[in-house]
Amino acid sequence: MDPRNSAEMFKHLEKQNEALMETYRVMSHELHKLQVEEEMLMRKLYELMSAEGLIRKKKEDNKSNKVLSITSQED
Repeated sequence: MDPRNSAEMFKHLEKQNEALMETYRVMSHELHKLQVEEEMLMRKLYELMSAEGLIRKKKEDNKSNKVLSITSQED
């Protein structure tokens, strides 16, 4: 391979590497922002469900199912 072409190829590859690393940083930052937003939305959903009594009802259903399974085992 011609040394002049090698130097040009190396510069080209360095520029591509820099562009790819910048793209990686931007995408990583965007992913982090979306993960934080998802966590906030899930917390808000949990708060809303708690306020509406949906979570408590589910816990009570689980308790009644446990009682039913215990009483059926005793029979």
